[in-house]
Amino acid sequence: MSLSWDKLMRQGNFAAAWQLSDADLEKRKGVPCWHLPRHFQYIWNGETLANKIVLVRCYHGLGDTIQFIRYMPLLKKVAAKVMVWAPVQMIPLLQHAAGIDEYWPLHDGTPEMPYDIDVELMELPHYFRTTLDTIPNAVPYLDITAKQFPYTNQLLKVGLVWRSGDWDESRSLPFALVKQWADVPGVAFYIVQAGAEKAGWDGTLGQLAGGNDLLEDAQTIKGMDLVISTDTMVAHLAGALAVPIWTLLPNPCDWRWMDHRNDSPWYPTMRLFRQEEPGIWQTVINQVKEELLKLTLARHR
Repeated sequence: MSLSWDKLMRQGNFAAAWQLSDADLEKRKGVPCWHLPRHFQYIWNGETLANKIVLVRCYHGLGDTIQFIRYMPLLKKVAAKVMVWAPVQMIPLLQHAAGIDEYWPLHDGTPEMPYDIDVELMELPHYFRTTLDTIPNAVPYLDITAKQFPYTNQLLKVGLVWRSGDWDESRSLPFALVKQWADVPGVAFYIVQAGAEKAGWDGTLGQLAGGNDLLEDAQTIKGMDLVISTDTMVAHLAGALAVPIWTLLPNPCDWRWMDHRNDSPWYPTMRLFRQEEPGIWQTVINQVKEELLKLTLARHR
């Protein structure tokens, strides 16, 4: 039985996955997709991007955009010009990424800028035939200055995010579980959760430190010793900034985290903590608490 694209990517067999993508590319030629939601639309027509004015459309989520904006320097090496069409709130952050000539705010209409060829950002790994060995994973690839936290008394500065987007509840966990880390000594927790109070923050653990502005959040995260996050934008942002990031994953999880790994080839500073059973977070909470204790003990030896 042939394996699906998703399964091949999970196994790290990217080359075989791109062969399936090639077949899909051929099959959809001439078939319109504009009636589909944008994150389901295919853009690249299979032609070369070399020596072209390339429009990169960012139709997926904020975390997806942060993960794959790493391809801009590679694209810039072959393209005549690189233009990124991205959500307006992301542009101040993306201006700290290399390889981009122009930034344009994404809107619901058609792009107004002239270009030779376009591609959706997440199609670039296919275009470059990325393998595990060729993932452009040099970090940081966002050049951000860290916010300073001078009054921590040498405590370990840990940023916290426990809720992902509402579209996938399996990725989120209740704040009541996160509070089990409150008695770990030597840690100062900082809340970088968007809409923290709505997400259950009750003020008993940590202090508010962001969640409202992407660039400011990046500066805050850059100033952390560690970030602990669910599978959401902040995990990608910390990884892109080369900040140590512990990502909490549901079971099953997204294809990009692969199977049976506690690290990520996309982010050298990332460590993965996986649910053993679907919906059961307590084991993950216990593992993180144990590792936090090890960190604080090592810090004060």
